[in-house]
Amino acid sequence: MKNVDDLIDSAAELAEHGLSKGEIADELNVSRETASWLVERGGGSDAADATAETTAFADIHVDWSALGRDSTRLGYAASAMADLLAKQGEEVDLTVGIEKAGAPLATAVADRLDTDLGTYAPAKHQWEEGDIDEQGGGFSRNFAAIRNRDCYVVDDIITSGTTMRESIDAIREQGGEPVACVVLVDKKGYDEIDGVPVYSLVDVVRVDREE
Repeated sequence: MKNVDDLIDSAAELAEHGLSKGEIADELNVSRETASWLVERGGGSDAADATAETTAFADIHVDWSALGRDSTRLGYAASAMADLLAKQGEEVDLTVGIEKAGAPLATAVADRLDTDLGTYAPAKHQWEEGDIDEQGGGFSRNFAAIRNRDCYVVDDIITSGTTMRESIDAIREQGGEPVACVVLVDKKGYDEIDGVPVYSLVDVVRVDREE
């Protein structure tokens, strides 16, 4: 995707296929607010036109499909992510991937670190409008349970930090202890979230210049 028009078209297509705005945000690697704007813009909303000037540059789109569509490249990225985690904690035997895009990365990271694999579906996948706190996430029973274990947390992008914070809280509610988090790209440049170290292959810093 090269420009905002491409993102608008993609958001409209995903909405037509029944994805929630939270899922669209996940697919396009943008914030929930940006996803809402893109969907409204794609539908020709007057409200979207009115707010375009103030919201169009409020987010940064990250396209990592060059890694995601090739298993070898994805493996190289996962090896680098695993290397960032390797010295964190002792005897960590579980890696938790945040669905959707974090799950394949976590699978490869878990393989390199020789840990079990768990996955967490965040609340934003059900989000359309309103307070996301009214939604709930959950762990898949098809993968390893937390069972009071220390674990690593893997995702693709940190946009606002909300999903990572939610995942950390959910792991702790299950009695687990997140030792460290790792992502491909961190748009906020976090050093830690709720006391858990955050590592990324790329940090994105937006520079606003005053003329």
